[in-house]
Amino acid sequence: MVLRDLIVERARKNGPLTFVEYMELALYHPELGYYTRASQRSGRAGDFFTSVDVGTLFGQLLAVQFEEMWSLVNQSAKEEPRFDIVEAGAGNGRLSRDVLSAASLVPSFYDSIRLHLVERSINARSEQPAVLGTHIDKLVYSNDELPHAIRGVIFANELLDAFPVHRVTMTADGLREIRVDADGDRLVERLQPVQTPTLLKYLDKLEVTLPINSSAEINLLALDWVQTAANQLHEGFIVLIDYGHDALQLYGSAQRHGTLAAYRQHVQAPSRALWLNEPGDWDLTSHVDLTSLTRCAEHCGLLCLGSLDQTYFLLGLGSANILSSQPDNSLDELKQRLAAKTLFMPGGLGSTHKVLVFAKGVGSPALRGCSHGTRLT
Repeated sequence: MVLRDLIVERARKNGPLTFVEYMELALYHPELGYYTRASQRSGRAGDFFTSVDVGTLFGQLLAVQFEEMWSLVNQSAKEEPRFDIVEAGAGNGRLSRDVLSAASLVPSFYDSIRLHLVERSINARSEQPAVLGTHIDKLVYSNDELPHAIRGVIFANELLDAFPVHRVTMTADGLREIRVDADGDRLVERLQPVQTPTLLKYLDKLEVTLPINSSAEINLLALDWVQTAANQLHEGFIVLIDYGHDALQLYGSAQRHGTLAAYRQHVQAPSRALWLNEPGDWDLTSHVDLTSLTRCAEHCGLLCLGSLDQTYFLLGLGSANILSSQPDNSLDELKQRLAAKTLFMPGGLGSTHKVLVFAKGVGSPALRGCSHGTRLT
């Protein structure tokens, strides 16, 4: 069955779908969803690039930060040292493999690691043992939900932007929700009164009023995830890396058309009508509301240690040393320098991607990755 036909049938039977329902099916339907049909979607042969696709440098730099976090957690250890590294949205495990390879250079750190990979796609999870290779003995958990009683770090790279979102638009008659309905055999957008009170409360808490004729996305599931992560973290840190804005920018006139985008083969869809009727074939993504994420985390007992561009986070972890070192003209050295530029040069991944770092039960340490303070562009 074509996924569009399934959604059309559901809309005819139950009425227009919220965009959350449509996006959940388009991305995560067990058999036909975009992410569930393939174990890896990024890279040159995929539909988009992530920091992982640049090479192993990103994982190496994260390992620097995780080692520092390990030393801080171990200061209060009353039992045999252990350090949980939990990657949420782990895919086939490429990023965790790079982290572990770098961590193995510090035997005491590496020996304490227990790796947990959280991934919804069964196809991706099935490839994790082969991808981890010699690090497979570190893997103690591979499932679709966060584990319990975590002592260490939970991290996610470009996870929350792929969570299904509600879509709203401001009309002359007030706020309306954008839903997906059937029109014959096609899918179309329908404006309906907002029937989810949480959406109104969300904007009220931010003291935000959308400009007339503007649209926006509201990611309630991201807040649910942060709350769950905070509850599951017993002691340690949470590191979230994603593209986003603070609420005033995200819901202001600069983003009056919203940030929802669809990609295929590294090209953004030219029109909503195209990807709307090809669910399962396009990557759907929207920018994260950094303000609401931070407020939610703090409400759940987490302390925000940093909110900054990926550029400054990676600079704090030593990426500048790679660029300033004397070149040896080797191919590996050239690749490393090019990777560093891609990861943190402004205008690319360095400024589009933001890093939020939270702590629980470890005080308020001055982490290397947060040494440049709160710097968002």
